[in-house]
Amino acid sequence: MRWGVITLFPNMVTDALGHGVVGGALRKGLVELVTFNPREHASDAHQTVDDRPYGGGPGMLMKVETLRASIADARAALSKAPVLYLSPQGEPLTQALVHELAGLPELVLVCGRYEGIDERVVELDIDREISLGDFVLSGGEPAAIAVVDAVSRFVPGVLGHASSAAEDSFSDGLLDCPHYTRPEDIAGLSVPAVLLSGHHGDIAKWRRKQALGRTWLRRPELLEKQKLSVGDQVLLDEFIRESKL
Repeated sequence: MRWGVITLFPNMVTDALGHGVVGGALRKGLVELVTFNPREHASDAHQTVDDRPYGGGPGMLMKVETLRASIADARAALSKAPVLYLSPQGEPLTQALVHELAGLPELVLVCGRYEGIDERVVELDIDREISLGDFVLSGGEPAAIAVVDAVSRFVPGVLGHASSAAEDSFSDGLLDCPHYTRPEDIAGLSVPAVLLSGHHGDIAKWRRKQALGRTWLRRPELLEKQKLSVGDQVLLDEFIRESKL
């Protein structure tokens, strides 16, 4: 998968993504990352990449000419890629959207700075706006890092185990179940006995019940979107009864 990221701070993006799972994928050639810096198109001595907004008010906007030139560079280098602008006004990034984006061979992400970008650039050059949530960051780079990380996990070979991404939280609309490792006892808290039993069927059932129950406790609105099977409903009812004991 090929990524293009338009940013005033390319090192911020490449340094963060050079570690862990994505860093390994980059080194193996499973994922490719190219950055495009609008400053490269600045024609003045100060490499100006911001401009005053019409109508006044605090803050600046990204300079149109340098930003559009970088978008053009990215489209030329990644001809199959839609251009996504990371913005609080965008559609929320969900696991379903992550999975959708993972089916594309190329993506270009635009990282805003200052107070954002000219609305006409959005209309002319942006294919889709995406938001990490109802909060504001000082720039789009942290959001771009999150999107690249989340989507790249679905690229074949990136994760050590093929089923890892499929078992993550939200992969089936639920939160993930609890996980445990050695030692068996930590400050009097023991690993659930079923996980030590070696009975794969019981373990799978326990994990499913915990995922349903954790979602019920922490994100009940997610369950409202689910059409639970009879078996899942039985497991959830069991969890609720046990939680009230």
